[in-house]
Amino acid sequence: MSMIRDLRAAVRPHVVRRAPLLTALPDPVDGDCVVDCAVYRDGRRQSGCAGPEAAIHDVHTRGDGFVWIGLHEPTAAQLAGIAERFDLHPLAVEDAVNAHQRPKLERYDDTLFAVFKTVRYVEHEHLTATSEVVETGEIMVFLGRDFVITVRHGLHGGLGELRHRLEGNPDLLAAGPSSVLHAVADRVVDAYLDVTQSLQDDIDEVENEVFGGRGSGDAGRIYQLKRELLELKRAVTPLARPLQALAERPMRQVHPDIREYFRDVEDHLARVSEQIASFDELLTSILQANLAQVTVAQNEDMRRISAWVAIFAVPTMIAGIYGMNFDHMPELQWKYGYPTVLGVTLTVCLVIHRGFRRNGWL
Repeated sequence: MSMIRDLRAAVRPHVVRRAPLLTALPDPVDGDCVVDCAVYRDGRRQSGCAGPEAAIHDVHTRGDGFVWIGLHEPTAAQLAGIAERFDLHPLAVEDAVNAHQRPKLERYDDTLFAVFKTVRYVEHEHLTATSEVVETGEIMVFLGRDFVITVRHGLHGGLGELRHRLEGNPDLLAAGPSSVLHAVADRVVDAYLDVTQSLQDDIDEVENEVFGGRGSGDAGRIYQLKRELLELKRAVTPLARPLQALAERPMRQVHPDIREYFRDVEDHLARVSEQIASFDELLTSILQANLAQVTVAQNEDMRRISAWVAIFAVPTMIAGIYGMNFDHMPELQWKYGYPTVLGVTLTVCLVIHRGFRRNGWL
């Protein structure tokens, strides 16, 4: 129990508001996809292994410990050598090279292959109808008896901070490669929580504009939030079954003590899923209210226009009658005929105007 509490403390740093939980590392230089590589024995990082080949040789020669290789957007050629040394399945290797995979967990003989969607909240001064709110990436994890290989796609989601924290707790890494898998899953799901908290602020903003009397809001902005929420949902929802399998099914590659605490990650994921569902319902209600407000405003405008058309119809009708130029028409020769017609016209218009005002049309 003490080891697991330390594990949770190590992989869950204090959450800073609107700060991405997965810190990015500088991309490898000179075309090298290897971000970091190390051998861990008894939970401690071993020195003297300058690259993947030396690390693999050290683990296989001594027969204890495990190697953790971190890669960033490797090509098929760059991953081929590592895949051959660790006997990685070709289908899993193909998925690791080609991004845009669904979150999943697959087992190939003695190797587990997990895919996680990473997310990052994109800061913006003002939400617009084209604002990118949620940016996604991917982390693939190959897990074996004596190795763990993490493959990152995207500009965020670097695991350098996570590796550093785990190295500061040797007892945690002593549990083997599955401790790394748990740490990655936990950090990814914690990032989901952070993004949902930031999305809450954007939703509150558009909600206040729609219902707070500061304007009718913008349907385009609301729809854009729904699209970005859908992007987050695509990252979160498919991950439920893999986490359930890691929490409930005994697997040779996963240490029993670590397996129990995948349930905690699964519980956090359920919280995120519930928040996403509530956000989606709320945005739907806000969008419907916004459209209803627009419809009401349009109806009020049409009533005003119709009222003024009715008022101006009176002088138009009278002018049309007297403009027919017949010789025998009422009051054509009367001295007060012209002012009388104008007075009658004005009186009728005022009566109609008062009636519309009384009924709320003007």
